[in-house]
Amino acid sequence: MTKLVTIYGGSGFVGRYIARRMAAEGWRVRVAVRRPNEALFVKPYGAVGQVEPVLCNIRDDASVAEAMTGADAVVNCVGVLSDLGKNTFEAVQAEGAERVARLSAELNVANIVHLSAIGADANAESDYQRSKAEGEAGVLAHRPDAVILRPSVIFGTEDSFFNRFAGMVRFGPMLPIAGGSTRFQPVWVDDVAQAAVSGVLGRAEAGVYELGGPDVRTFRELMDMMLEECRRTRVVFNMPFWMARIVAFGFDMLEAASFELVPNKMITRDQVKSLAVDNVVSEGARGFADLGVEPVTMDAVLPDYLWRFRPTGQYDAIKESAEKIRT
Repeated sequence: MTKLVTIYGGSGFVGRYIARRMAAEGWRVRVAVRRPNEALFVKPYGAVGQVEPVLCNIRDDASVAEAMTGADAVVNCVGVLSDLGKNTFEAVQAEGAERVARLSAELNVANIVHLSAIGADANAESDYQRSKAEGEAGVLAHRPDAVILRPSVIFGTEDSFFNRFAGMVRFGPMLPIAGGSTRFQPVWVDDVAQAAVSGVLGRAEAGVYELGGPDVRTFRELMDMMLEECRRTRVVFNMPFWMARIVAFGFDMLEAASFELVPNKMITRDQVKSLAVDNVVSEGARGFADLGVEPVTMDAVLPDYLWRFRPTGQYDAIKESAEKIRT
């Protein structure tokens, strides 16, 4: 019988790439999400009936167990970037991660892969980073055989990093950022998916893997790279952390005053804390090389989706060619 993998958060940014790769491996894929009707786009990833979205809330034992029943492997990709309603860091990234691991042990699921993040630290100032560490601890308490992946900032067509800032530069002459000197090691989403598949198939040893791409850049350098791809000239203003904390406090208060009807999608106080810490692979950590994956550079991927933020979109390249002909 064809094997089955349950991917929690399988319609999200990373999860959809894992789902596509697992379908290509011939597995049946169960995509466990809160709103399955909004995840129907995953069905064409495989043959008819091979990839199916199902209802699941990672905060509920019965829901998680039902989505996992009969699975040969599970992957947990669920995560949040800020506290919003009941989906807090603690509820999703700590308790939710532990719940998936505990139930996978009870149901005798063979393999488990957990998606964490570089920077996970039980002693971190950031609630995001601390909850990621708590989630890892919860997973290992029940599944010491788990494969835990810690990627740096992830880029790709649907990312919320380069797309977010590229959207901002279309309006106004200035791009404000915080933590301009903080280092990142961006990693392509499909490389992370390939690493997860190795864990599902049992090709990776149990343990923690830190995933970073070939390039290490500061936040400021990443913004310069993005601006170059977008063919835009903007003043990148690196706010000092004291100023960033004030700005973030204002956006957080606006969210609270609106009873979360106006969510803070700019910058939160917790994100400011995260930006104070480098987001790169630790020296001596296991990574892509141990998984047999050769990571792709940003230069090979960014032009494929940032072109739409250029002044004339897909016609920008044509204009550049025409100017060369005239000269």
